[in-house]
Amino acid sequence: MRSKLAKLSLRVFRIRVIGILVSVLSLWIFAQLARRVLQQQTNAFDTAIMLAMRGIHNPLFDQAMMGTTFLGDPTILFIICLVLGVWLYRHHRRSAANTLAIAYLGALLLQFVLKPVFTRERPALWEQFILLRDYSFPSGHALMSLVVYGLISYILTGYFPQRQKLITSITVLLVFAIGFSRVYLGVHWPTDVIAGYAAGAVWLVACILSLRVWQQRRHRHAQVERESVSSRR
Repeated sequence: MRSKLAKLSLRVFRIRVIGILVSVLSLWIFAQLARRVLQQQTNAFDTAIMLAMRGIHNPLFDQAMMGTTFLGDPTILFIICLVLGVWLYRHHRRSAANTLAIAYLGALLLQFVLKPVFTRERPALWEQFILLRDYSFPSGHALMSLVVYGLISYILTGYFPQRQKLITSITVLLVFAIGFSRVYLGVHWPTDVIAGYAAGAVWLVACILSLRVWQQRRHRHAQVERESVSSRR
């Protein structure tokens, strides 16, 4: 039993180290983008990409992107979190359910806090498919989809380790597709989406590390109880 706990502790340590590195890199990327956006140094880059994106528009792809961006809507993410959270609670995985709830609420709050700080207007290079009036930087869809789908992927790989590569691949493609759809539909600049991913990565790492700590404590508590019962016998 102690060997299992030692392996768990080592895994948590590795996750912490990787998480810290990812967080530092993500914070650096976000800071660099934020500085350049405030100084309007990304305008040429953003405009060039969006105009190139405009060249691939067609009715079929338009509908596909509308459906894809729908998967990153906060309401849809809330429903997904609610359904999965109930399932986790019913299977006695309260730490995972609580972390999922905290991850969603934190990501939602984060975008509401960051957008008014930068007050970047949304693109107006062509008539938008979706009429939005809030600010553009960072992309809330990119931020929230990375956090929610990323954490769900992490939880599911714990239940289905043999499907880890498949689950991770689907998650990466889905999150990328949602970010791509925001630029394609003309509602976000490319740097908005990249910044959303960067900010989301920091919060996702924090949620995963918290979940690992809770799980480690639960395993230690269970071990203490088993050893206590054994000693009484």
